Amino acid sequence: MSETRPESPDVSPGDALLDVIEPAPTAGSGEIHQVRDPLSWRSELRRQWGRRRTIWAFGLLLALPLVLVGSFAFGQRSSNSRGGASTRIFDLAQSGAANFSLVLVFLASELLLVLLAALFCGDAVPSEASWSSLRYLLIAPVQRARLLTSKLAIGIASTLVATVLLPAWGLLVGGVAYGWDPLTNPLGENLSWSQFLPRLALAMAYIFVTLLPIAAIAFWLGTRSDAPLAAVGGAVLVSILLNILDQLDALDPYRNAFPGHYSRAWQDALAVSPDYTDMVHGALWALVWAVAFTMLAYRRFRRSDILS
Repeated sequence: MSETRPESPDVSPGDALLDVIEPAPTAGSGEIHQVRDPLSWRSELRRQWGRRRTIWAFGLLLALPLVLVGSFAFGQRSSNSRGGASTRIFDLAQSGAANFSLVLVFLASELLLVLLAALFCGDAVPSEASWSSLRYLLIAPVQRARLLTSKLAIGIASTLVATVLLPAWGLLVGGVAYGWDPLTNPLGENLSWSQFLPRLALAMAYIFVTLLPIAAIAFWLGTRSDAPLAAVGGAVLVSILLNILDQLDALDPYRNAFPGHYSRAWQDALAVSPDYTDMVHGALWALVWAVAFTMLAYRRFRRSDILS
């Protein structure tokens, strides 16, 4: 990999080695020192969640509902001055916590969650390379696959936390700002809380699965570069390109296999009479792409000369 000027990491690269190396027993002490599990997931979790980019990412996620509430309050006067009842989903966002959280998920699932998935999974390996700490981690008496697995697991777990936190925080903010009324769709049909919450959980699970291909692409790009921006930005650009190609009718039926073709199928789960056909197709294709690019990442990482 090319030489780059390393950025100062938020967590010292030497912190990871503390979980790998322990002091040797003194001569004649007769005591047996048990070496801790090297490169454990707990160590990787502490490193990743101690970084500023993780804190800023979740800070942005938590700030989004507050920005929406402020935007609705700022534009309330102009919307009321026009008069008339509007049935647009964005106007219904102010009718209660359920509608507000649904609008929040609709806005964030298109770009913000995609960006976070690419960031958490694509930045893990190249950040170590850019800090020149990756070669020291590889000295540990563990296989490369284990090092890669720990970083991938923490990246996926961080993406899952962001996916769960978004609607939960949206429900709380929406309930405080607009009340706790159940879901009302633009056609005037209602879903009770007992119907809405399980379907919202199913929709968020589906959104998480559709994020896995972008996370896997970012992870694969991260094993091919020591520039975090190249991995994260490359995955986001791939997502944008696939969304553009998905609009071309000439690509039928091949575009059905694109990772983002069924990205909005989660809305079917929140209909009064849900149809899960598109969600099943989208989840299967997403898993296929995620497994394929994850295998490519492991193949690349095992064979590349990381120490060059």
